[in-house]
Amino acid sequence: MKTKNVFKLLSICALTFTTLSCSDDDTQPIMEEEDQTSVRLFTSNNSDGNISILDVTNMSNVQSKTLITTSTAADGVYYDASTDAVFQASRSNLNLEGFYNVDMLLNNTTASIDISSTTDMESPREVAVNGDYYVVADNSDVDGDSNTPDGRLFVYQKTSNNFVLRNTITTNFKLWGIVFSGADLYAIVDTTDQLAVFNNFLSNTTDQTLMASKTISIEGIVRTHGIALDGNTMVLTDIGVASGTGTSATDGAFHIISDFSSKFNNTANGGTLALSEQVRVEGSSTLLGNPVDVAYDATTNTVFIAEAANGKILAFNNIGSGGNLSPVIDYNLASASAVYLSK
Repeated sequence: MKTKNVFKLLSICALTFTTLSCSDDDTQPIMEEEDQTSVRLFTSNNSDGNISILDVTNMSNVQSKTLITTSTAADGVYYDASTDAVFQASRSNLNLEGFYNVDMLLNNTTASIDISSTTDMESPREVAVNGDYYVVADNSDVDGDSNTPDGRLFVYQKTSNNFVLRNTITTNFKLWGIVFSGADLYAIVDTTDQLAVFNNFLSNTTDQTLMASKTISIEGIVRTHGIALDGNTMVLTDIGVASGTGTSATDGAFHIISDFSSKFNNTANGGTLALSEQVRVEGSSTLLGNPVDVAYDATTNTVFIAEAANGKILAFNNIGSGGNLSPVIDYNLASASAVYLSK
């Protein structure tokens, strides 16, 4: 056996998600290191609060493992490949929690919390990350008056051993999904068809009520929730009536907006982005009822969905023309709440 092949075989045998039979036969094909890069989907849920990790490198052979957490319900999830750490917003513990050395943990391992924030939140949803800053959208009613919609954005700075709450931003609309695009933070205006942006968001360093820099409506959406941005393509989900029963378990959809920045910039504040400038995926074959979160891979043009009403993680490709598409991945996950793609 050639020495260089020994190291390659050891690397292959150590793969986390798939059990392989290794051979010392030099005639066996050897996978070069650069070809071993995996594409993984990190997911959270409101059924048991555990973190599921799906290896979707080969979508016809999805491998998975689950990390057991102390949470019983969780939402926004994020993975930092540079430190091999996964983070989620715990809806039961009301804080932001992180778990290190994810690749070393086996399936159904109880993961210890390695880093956490104080319990500041009331109803945490999505997490958006920019450098060492972790922003969590909170959907709770700030003033206790349901007639005056509002929400909060908790801005945490990550240190070596905890999350420090830097400041809290109050918004004049209910929040759900959030995502950074450079210094700008895009935010879903919950219970509406609207999308807002806060320009240079992190420059707001004090506790305050902050108006969005711009808000537009997305034609064709009933109630938007999930948001994802990769390259210059944005994907938004539509949860429809959102009750999760009867026809509402099949009335979900998602919209793909290519060349997003120019389309958003060309839509006036308070205006509407026309459906003709988007692609909509909907219909009974999609299994979309309450698609609460979304991730998008611009390289493969694949959309990943956390589908809450039907308890699934779904993936769609060949989405260019939209319509009533069948998912290429249909993975059962009760009360799926969030997805994050790492590649």
